[in-house]
Amino acid sequence: MSDHALADWITATFGHQPRDLEGFERALTHGSQAAANYERLEFLGDRVLGLVMAEWLFELFPGEPEGGLSKRLNSLVTGAVCADVARGLGVAAQMRLGKQARDDGAADSDNVLGDVMEALIGALYLDAGLETARAAIRKAWGERVQTQDKAPQHPKSALQEWAAAHNRRTPSYEVVDRSGPHHAPRRSGRWPRRPRRAARSRRRKPRRRRRCWRNWAKTLFRHAGLVPASTAGQGPPTPIKQDAGPRNESGVT
Repeated sequence: MSDHALADWITATFGHQPRDLEGFERALTHGSQAAANYERLEFLGDRVLGLVMAEWLFELFPGEPEGGLSKRLNSLVTGAVCADVARGLGVAAQMRLGKQARDDGAADSDNVLGDVMEALIGALYLDAGLETARAAIRKAWGERVQTQDKAPQHPKSALQEWAAAHNRRTPSYEVVDRSGPHHAPRRSGRWPRRPRRAARSRRRKPRRRRRCWRNWAKTLFRHAGLVPASTAGQGPPTPIKQDAGPRNESGVT
């Protein structure tokens, strides 16, 4: 794309005639294409987006507590939302990608599109200032902010709150698999169950200990000539009756 065509696209998209195209060109360049890529501008644009969005939510929802505002903010600046905004603005057609990244589908990756969108916000902020960046963000995100009736709940946060409310242990997560290209990784996880083997062994120890004591007591009673009671409540062990056998005249058995 020529510089003139890029300048026209920026003007039509953000309502600002760029004074210097270098920042916008860098914001649209992936790391597979050149060392001067969008990463630093993404860092800046992420903070500008967060500030503008926080200010906007503060104005729109004067009665919302801090926790609700945070949930709204977090749901509006995710990579998936930024990528959706970028698709609506036609950012993918302007991106500069290396062959491998393009073959891997980076042009339609939520991670890459979201990062490039934030980098463009950073470039716009440097070229035109906060007022222009604020106007562009409010225009691009307008419907998404206005249609939120209540603060959304992240699924992971909802699970943690449910566990706390029902006196359950805090959920822990374990990543068991990672696949896909670097710009669009796919992760599989699980919620480990509490190990049962150890719990069973702890429960069995008292039984084994009681059984050992019981066997030892029976052996002791048998050698002492006593018979232990078979059930509780039968009283103390009783002497074993032994056959006296025949006696001689002297009384000796």
